[in-house]
Amino acid sequence: MTFREAHINDIPDIQRVRHSVKENVLSDPGLVTDKDCERYLTVRGKGWVCEIDNAIVGFAIADLEDHNIWALFVSPEHERKGIGKKLHDIMLDWYFSHTAEKVWLSTSANTRAEIFYRKAGWKETAKQSNDEIRFEMTFDRWKNDDVKTKSKFSLKFFNSSLRR
Repeated sequence: MTFREAHINDIPDIQRVRHSVKENVLSDPGLVTDKDCERYLTVRGKGWVCEIDNAIVGFAIADLEDHNIWALFVSPEHERKGIGKKLHDIMLDWYFSHTAEKVWLSTSANTRAEIFYRKAGWKETAKQSNDEIRFEMTFDRWKNDDVKTKSKFSLKFFNSSLRR
């Protein structure tokens, strides 16, 4: 398992992973174009991928312009292996090394992603009209080692409870 910075030539595989997910599915796959991905990777922020046997199986992209997590997805066959958590942590460490502005994201309610973000220390700040939940993470909360430790413990517990 290798984690590295995402590059423009990774976009076809990033799109493949994005379209493979079973939750938080795009209503119209054309809503997120290759040009969008390129802009978020090169102008607005930065991204990372996880590779297994030279195949991209997960990715994350942070947006410094809107202070937003633009994407964090893992292909279904590679879920529950710690890939999402590692991408999450790499991304937030990078984000907060560049700004102290709080970062936000939104995800569909009643999904494993909602539980993941709650366990990782994100705080719900609003329910949006599209039935998504808005979460925020602050610099102080992320840099607090107790949150990271709690997140690691909670995710291990959460993952083991899913296997039961």
